[in-house]
Amino acid sequence: MWGLVSGSALIIGSLLGYYLRISQKTVAMIMGFGAGVLISALSFELMDEAYKQGGFYATSLGFISGGVIYSVANYFVAHKGAKHRKRSEDQQPSEDKDPGSGLALAMGALLDGIPEAIAIGISMIAGGVVSLATVAAIFISNIPEGLSSSAGMKKAGRSRLFIFGVWGFIAFVTSLASILGYSVFSHLSPNIISATMAVAAGAILTMLSDTMMPEAFEKGHNLIGIITVVGFLSAFMLSKLAEQ
Repeated sequence: MWGLVSGSALIIGSLLGYYLRISQKTVAMIMGFGAGVLISALSFELMDEAYKQGGFYATSLGFISGGVIYSVANYFVAHKGAKHRKRSEDQQPSEDKDPGSGLALAMGALLDGIPEAIAIGISMIAGGVVSLATVAAIFISNIPEGLSSSAGMKKAGRSRLFIFGVWGFIAFVTSLASILGYSVFSHLSPNIISATMAVAAGAILTMLSDTMMPEAFEKGHNLIGIITVVGFLSAFMLSKLAEQ
């Protein structure tokens, strides 16, 4: 359920991006805020918990592995036509100009969502309840992702069926990945759980560096830094309030 809640933000974002004309600067600021929120969540909800469960070596190995795995997967989908999947202007290719790019866009969007979804499931293992700070962080960051990408898909000539089908499918897969994150890893050793949490954190941070932050800075320029700080602080405060 919580995986579906966080994934539903992609659908909300896609509806906003498709039907509303939102300025590039506004999209960039929302993206910057979402990036700050996610950085805070992966720092205090994932990496901190991973370190407590498995120590430095398991956490470090998982974190670096997550970055490498995401980078390799992103390289392949980018070369198939999904390089600009989070762009809202005319950078995304059409299916006529680049056959197969539609599938690559869907796979790229799925690639971005899986680590976040698994992180939600794994966050339940330690305390038996979901980390609301993690869910909130992923929900907030998913809105600008869906918004910007859907606007770009529309300008590339993608149909409504394709756009909303992609985000609906990813929201569904997100819920399954969250179930997987809990049901599979809850039976494994603390070291493996620690490494897996760190893999998710590494993949999320790499995704932010490769896709969200460049788009946010390109359109928002010097404002993005402070907005990202506000996003980080908001998620940090939410995380600490949840502990009380």
